Amino acid sequence: MPAKSNSAFMKPLTLTPALEAVVGKGPMPRSEVVKKLWAYIKKLNLQDPKAKRNILADEKLKVVFGGKAVVNMFEMTKLVSKHLS
Repeated sequence: MPAKSNSAFMKPLTLTPALEAVVGKGPMPRSEVVKKLWAYIKKLNLQDPKAKRNILADEKLKVVFGGKAVVNMFEMTKLVSKHLS
């Protein structure tokens, strides 16, 4: 029997309205959410130019990040997980 190739990663998840405001309507897999999140961050130039690992949240992202103005990319993944089910 072939091993499931990371099917949890590809499973469409339900997004909270706060996350949908940033990445668009769900459901979508986590990989897609992360891809769209980065597209949003790059489009609006929200990466800290001095510390590329830090994301400078705009109003929409602040809601997703639990009110935090600056989040590093590792913390971002954890915070975004709270908006997926």
